[in-house]
Amino acid sequence: MGRALELAEEAAAAGEIPVGAVVVLSGSIIGEGRNRCVEDKDPSGHAEILALKAAAKEVGSFRIDGATLYVTLEPCLMCCGAVLQSRVSRLVFGAREPRTGAVVSIHDSLRVAGVEPHVAVTEGVFADESANILKQFFEALR
Repeated sequence: MGRALELAEEAAAAGEIPVGAVVVLSGSIIGEGRNRCVEDKDPSGHAEILALKAAAKEVGSFRIDGATLYVTLEPCLMCCGAVLQSRVSRLVFGAREPRTGAVVSIHDSLRVAGVEPHVAVTEGVFADESANILKQFFEALR
């Protein structure tokens, strides 16, 4: 999660909403990303999507069985769809996103009937640090 927080800081420095994500498999980071929607003019430029794409390239398949995705902010519905498609085994996230969070806040999208296996979820890891990066970013905009 430490590297995800660093990536969130990089995103903030670039003027992006500060979210960072890493994919870990067998104890090694195989993919990472930070928000790049503004820079890339791409609505799918979320940290999670970019980390999953990099990990898929690294393993040579869109299926990343056994991997864990660490992300500083609860993923949105789009990112949860990518998590399910990638077959990531576990999601670890920091802060909840009460407006668009699709894991526990407004949806339970990783526990879809008929979709097996379900993704194991751990929330609240470095939640305060993740929330503080976001808070500082938005305060600076005001």
